[in-house]
Amino acid sequence: MNKLMDRIIASKLGWLWLIIILLVINLAASAVHSRIDLTKEKRYTLSAATNNLLNGLTEPVEIDVFLKGEFPSGFRKLANSTTEFLQLLKDRNGANIRYRFISPTEKVPGTNMPYGDSLVNLGAVPINLTVQLEAGQSSNIIFPVAVMRYKGKQALVNLYPGASGRISQEEINSAEALMEYQFAKTLDNLGRNQKRIIGYAVGNGEPVDSRAYDISQTLQKDYDLRLFNLPGFPVIPDSMGVLMIVKPIAQFSEQEKLKIDQFVMRGGKLLCFIDNLIAEQDSLSYKPETIAYDRNLNLTDLFFRYGLRINTDLVMDLQCDMIPLVVGGTTDNPQLEFLRWNYYPLFSPGNNQLLSKIPGYIGSRFVNSIDTIKVPGVKKTVLLSSSNHSRTISTPALISFNENRNTPEDIRFNKSGIPVAMLLEGKFTSLYRNRASQAQKDSLASFGMSFLGESTTEGKIIVVSDGDIVLNDMLPGENGQAVPLPMGWNRYTYREYEKQSEAGKFFIPVANREFLLNCVEYLVNNPAISETRNKDIVLRLLDSQKVKKDRLRWQFFNIGLPILLVILAGMIYQYLRKRKYA
Repeated sequence: MNKLMDRIIASKLGWLWLIIILLVINLAASAVHSRIDLTKEKRYTLSAATNNLLNGLTEPVEIDVFLKGEFPSGFRKLANSTTEFLQLLKDRNGANIRYRFISPTEKVPGTNMPYGDSLVNLGAVPINLTVQLEAGQSSNIIFPVAVMRYKGKQALVNLYPGASGRISQEEINSAEALMEYQFAKTLDNLGRNQKRIIGYAVGNGEPVDSRAYDISQTLQKDYDLRLFNLPGFPVIPDSMGVLMIVKPIAQFSEQEKLKIDQFVMRGGKLLCFIDNLIAEQDSLSYKPETIAYDRNLNLTDLFFRYGLRINTDLVMDLQCDMIPLVVGGTTDNPQLEFLRWNYYPLFSPGNNQLLSKIPGYIGSRFVNSIDTIKVPGVKKTVLLSSSNHSRTISTPALISFNENRNTPEDIRFNKSGIPVAMLLEGKFTSLYRNRASQAQKDSLASFGMSFLGESTTEGKIIVVSDGDIVLNDMLPGENGQAVPLPMGWNRYTYREYEKQSEAGKFFIPVANREFLLNCVEYLVNNPAISETRNKDIVLRLLDSQKVKKDRLRWQFFNIGLPILLVILAGMIYQYLRKRKYA
C-alpha cells in the first residue's frame, strides 16, 4: 500500500514539474524570439548592414503598412511577407521598432480624409485592381507602400516596384526579395542629418528646361539636387555626392575637364549621360531624313584614361519602340501607322547587382556603342546592352523615315550584347598626371587642394551613351499648358500604350526612373546596403502534372499516414503498459 502511494505521489510531482517547465518555456518564448533559417537563400536572415542600422537606432521607428483589406492572393502573400520581415526587425530591436497595418480607406485621425489621399500627396502610386469576392467582383484601390517615421521625418517605402501593368507572381517574388533593401535604404536616409548633394552640371548646354522636369521630381525626394555651373566655379567641392552630366552639347575646355578629373581623383562619383552624336528626332520633323555626325565634346581622352570609349556610331535594334509614320491617305487626311523605329532601342536590365530587380525596359534614342579599354585596377561592368538582334552603323550616317517603310532585314541585325552603359570601379589615373602645368597646380593649391595624379580612394563612374534616357517629353495640355511625361516615355506612343494597357493587350513598361535612381543610389549609398539588392528568392513551383498524377499518394502521406502512426503508437503504448502492470 505504501509503495502504491509513493508511486501516485511521484507521478503527480512529475506532472507538476512538467507543467512548470512548459510554463517557463512559454514565458521565455514570449519574451525572446529566435529562429533557425534553413532556407537556401537565407530568406529570414538580416544582413550585417541592416543589423547595424537597427543597433544604431536612438529613437523609435514607426512604420505604417497599407496592405490591409481584401486583396488577391499575390498581395495577401506580399502582406504576409511584410509582416514576417517587420517581425524580424522587431526581434532585433523590439524597443525601437513599432509597426501596424492600416487600410487606405480608413480616415486619418482628426480629419475626414482617408489615408489614401495623404499617400497620393506623399507620392504613392495606387494600383486599381478588380478583386473577386463572394458577392461578386469589386474594384479595389491598393497602395503597396509603407510610411516610415524616424527623428521627426517620414518617407515612403515602396513595397511593390512592379511596372509591367500586370500583377504577376514573378513581380511579387521580386518585391519580397527587395523588401530588406527598400526598408534599409529608407531608414538609412531618415537617419542622416542632411540629404546627400547631387550636382547637376550646367554651362555646356545641358538641358535645364522642361525636359529635365522629371529628373528634378525623381531625385528631390531623397537628395539635395543643385545646379552646378562647371565653368563658373574653380573646383568641384568634395561635399558633392555625385556630379551629373546630362546631354551636353558644347565642347568641354581643358580647364573644365581638369575640374572633373580632380574631383574623380579625390573620390568623387561621376554619372554621365552623353550623346556623342548630333542626332535628334526633331530634325526629322522638317524633312524625312537627317545626317548624324560627331558632336565633338572633347571628352574622349578623359573617358579613355578611365577605361572606356564612346564610339561615333549608332546602335540599331529590333527590340525597339515605335513612332507614327504616314503610310497612305492624302495630304489633308494622311493615314498614320505605328511602326518600329530601330533607332529607339529598348534595353532589358542586365543580371548585375545594380539593375537585376528593375521591372521593365529602359527606353532610349539614338544611342552610341561603348568599347572598354584595359586599365589596371579598374573593374568594368556592363549595365545596359542591346538585344540579340542588333547592329551598329558608322557615322556620318543618314537617318531616314524611308528605312521603316519596309520590314528590316533581320539578317543584318546579327550582333548581340552591344554595351551602351558602363560602370567603372577602382582607382583611376589622372588624365593630367604628366600634363598639368604649374599654373594649374597653383590654381588648385589656392583653394586648399593639391593636384593628384591618381585616385586616393576607390572611385565609381557610370557612363551612359544616351542623354535622352533621363529626359522627358512634353504633351499639350489644357489651356495651352504643356504636361510633362515620365522620363523615357515616347510622346508618340504614350497614349497608345495607355489604351493597350487598359485593354490588357501589348504593353511596354518603361523603367527609366528606376534606372536613374538605381545608378544614383549605387554611387552614393552605403555599399553594404546596396548589397542587400542581391538577395534573391527562388520560385519553387510545383509540377502541376505530377501533382495531379500523384495526388492521392501524397494526400495519404500528408494526412492519412500521420494519423495511422499516432494510432499505432497508442496501441504499442497500451500493449507495453498492460504487460508492465499485468
